[in-house]
Amino acid sequence: MRMGELLGAGRSADVYALDEKWVLRRYRDGMDATPEWMVMSYLGAHGYPLPRLGPRDAKTPPCDLVLQRLTGPTMLDSVLTGDLSAADAAAVLAGLLAELHTVPARLSPDPEDRILHLDLHPGNVMLTDRGPVVIDWGNTREGAPAADRAMSSLILAQVAVDSRSPLAAGARALLNALLPHLSASGGIPAPHLAEAASQRAANPTTSPHEVALIGRATSLIVELTT
Repeated sequence: MRMGELLGAGRSADVYALDEKWVLRRYRDGMDATPEWMVMSYLGAHGYPLPRLGPRDAKTPPCDLVLQRLTGPTMLDSVLTGDLSAADAAAVLAGLLAELHTVPARLSPDPEDRILHLDLHPGNVMLTDRGPVVIDWGNTREGAPAADRAMSSLILAQVAVDSRSPLAAGARALLNALLPHLSASGGIPAPHLAEAASQRAANPTTSPHEVALIGRATSLIVELTT
């Protein structure tokens, strides 16, 4: 497998071109992507909008995923350029969460559990010709849908309260537009918000500055939802 140019670098993985149809996503720390591949395969069979999966066999390095090469801006880029309003972005994001939470858990015996993304924010949604596509499934697990709603809200709120970020005002507008949608879907119970805060603080890719914003971010969500 011959890698081409580096197309993108996230907090934990790099994406390389393979050809016009496929890319290689490789975890820098060697993390096993097999569980992620299995979840994506399961969701793809249920029709959820995510990249198509390439071949994976015993010769595939555990840290690698071959994925469909997508064309189009991220939702974040579209909001920043003004091509997508905060209200429209919030509706799309809420719809993607709601659609995801219709898919039954793959492993959990609890009938209330669902597949969770746990990093679903505008930077992880590609706006393609076939519609929005959700990427970066490295944090996925199964559990209560409220945990996903809490995490998406917290990620936005952290940016919204960051006085050093040029994205703060836009994140606040998007959060304001998103929360009513999430309230209609079941809301963000306090225990799930606290759990999301703990997970963000413990995430090794979260910077000390971002950790310091978690308290203010959780307070903002509580203020906006009460």
